[in-house]
This record gives sequence, C-alpha cells and structure tokens, in this order.
Amino acid sequence: MGIMTKELGIDLGTSNIRIYAKGRGIVLDEPSVVAINKITSEVLAVGKEAKEMLGRTPDNIIAVKPLKDGVIADFMGTKMLVQTLISKVVPKTLFQKLRLVVSVPCGITDVEERAVEGVLYKVGAKDVYLMEESMAAAIGAGLKVKRPEGCMIVDIGAGTSEIAVLSLEGIVVSNSIRLGGDKLDKDIIDYIRVNFNVIISETEAEEIKKQIGSVTETMTEEKMNVKGRNLTTGLPNTITVTSKDIKNAMQDSIDVIIKAIKSVLEQTPPELSSDIMEQGITLSGGCAQINNIDMYISDKIGIPVHIAQSPLECVAKGVGTALEVIEVLKKAVKTRKNR
Repeated sequence: MGIMTKELGIDLGTSNIRIYAKGRGIVLDEPSVVAINKITSEVLAVGKEAKEMLGRTPDNIIAVKPLKDGVIADFMGTKMLVQTLISKVVPKTLFQKLRLVVSVPCGITDVEERAVEGVLYKVGAKDVYLMEESMAAAIGAGLKVKRPEGCMIVDIGAGTSEIAVLSLEGIVVSNSIRLGGDKLDKDIIDYIRVNFNVIISETEAEEIKKQIGSVTETMTEEKMNVKGRNLTTGLPNTITVTSKDIKNAMQDSIDVIIKAIKSVLEQTPPELSSDIMEQGITLSGGCAQINNIDMYISDKIGIPVHIAQSPLECVAKGVGTALEVIEVLKKAVKTRKNR
C-alpha cells in the first residue's frame, strides 16, 4: 500500500534496507537481496522473498546481495532493489518528486558516493541528500549531538563498523572499517569448515551468531545443532556447535573492531575524551545484539558501553530525523541536485 509522502529516509544497509517516511516512522524493513532471471534480466523477487532463495536457485535464476561492505557492488541490482522497495511505499507517480536522505559509510570514496546518488537519481528522485552513517546512528540512538560536548557512537552493521566522536552537530574524529556482521558470519563458516570438516551456508552461520553467538565465556555453554555438508563424504551432516566455538570463531574480527575504537579514542581531543569517559560509548547496529559485546568492549577499553534502544533501527531513525529538520541538519548532510 503506497503512502502519500514525497520525503523518505533510507538506511541503505548491506543486509537490510529500511525506509523511513516523513511523519510516519519506519515503514519498510527488508533484506537487501534481489533475485533476477539471468536470461531475461527480470526481477523475480526482492527482500524477504529473495533472501529465502539465496543458495537455492536453479542456474537461470540468481539471488544476489548487491550491496557489499556498505557500498554498491552491483549497480543494476541495487537499482532494481531500491526501485521495487520504494514502490512498495510510494506510488510510482510520486517518484519524480522524491526527496531522499540516505545513509552512507564515513569512509566512502567519491566514486562510491556518486554510485549511490546515481542509483537514486536513476530511480527518479528529485533531491538526494547523503548523510554519514555514524551521524545518523548517533541521532537515531538519541545522543545529544547538538551540544558542545563529546559523544561517541559505534555502529556495527553487516558490512561496516562506523566509529565516531561527535560534538556540535559535527563529526570530530571518525573511522570506518569494512568489517561487520557479514565478516563474522564468514568467520563462523571458516571455523566450522576447519574444525568440523563441514561446510554450512551464510544463512545458517547468521542464525548461529544470533542464537548462541557470544564474545565472552558464558556461564552456561549453549549448544546448537547445525546442518551442513561433510567435505569428505559430500553428504548432509548435522553437527553440534557451542557458544565457545562461536566466540573463538569471531574473536579476531571483534578485536579488529576494538583496535579501531581505540584508534578513534587516541585521536580525540582531551576535552571530548573526558565527556566520553563520563557518558560512555553507545553501540548500535545489528552486531550490538551479540551476547556480551558491550561488556567485552568496555572491559578492553575501560569506558562504559551502552547498547542503544532498538540498535537495528538507529540509522533509519537518524535519516528520518534529518528529514524532519533538513534545514537544521544541512551541516551533517551532503547534497547534490539532480543533474
């Protein structure tokens, strides 16, 4: 059902796309997956429906994630995905009048930035504003970014981890690393292949991470049965993995994120550092939900860490807030008119 709005905020995530409609809040949340018929180039499914096809399609159908590490890896796939999802929210007749605020990673290059704008203008948007993901996440998490004091956000998404210190509506220090939930899933796949001689799917790895993933030793070890293919026999196989296995699998990548957080703290002006020591660090993004990640980070860097309310929705809420007060947030937003 389309809604009569011409202003949308889009969290263009590697694993999910969330659309925020002005005055309505988040109106759509779908996986960033598109299924295409290779022969006719026709879109067969997008979002949830397409995600269910991952790894299960015949030769003539391809299910792809067109966004990788927070940027566009497949231009046409992204265009088809965004176009179809926007049309679920807005009637096609309004496409030419669309004003969009879209989140992009801090470390994005000019070429990648132009690709995002290119896709949205191809879809038919009139104005496109790009907003740095860490700013969007901080606003969506309810941090007081307008004040003359430091606040720190760590947004661990599927493709990137965005770390930033903000003050007076601006980003003072930031770091964006192309490592997030997708890399953790890959770590789990690799670990199971090496230690159990079994290959599992990305979907299965993501499920394990959600169910029993933890970054610290847990009081009671959780177990989960996992289906995969035995590499020696080639036959289906069920194995049992524990939360300790998953902790070991993810350890190195989590430590890379901590190193990036430390590096941002080292570059932070002392006045703002003392604010952060006092306020703590806010965690957002899908990986903020991994068991004990807040405690682990806090333990490693000696600063309190809080998980944002609805961590998955922070970026979408942030771009949505920017829509409501676009004039005020001009500083935080990069804009180019449709050329």
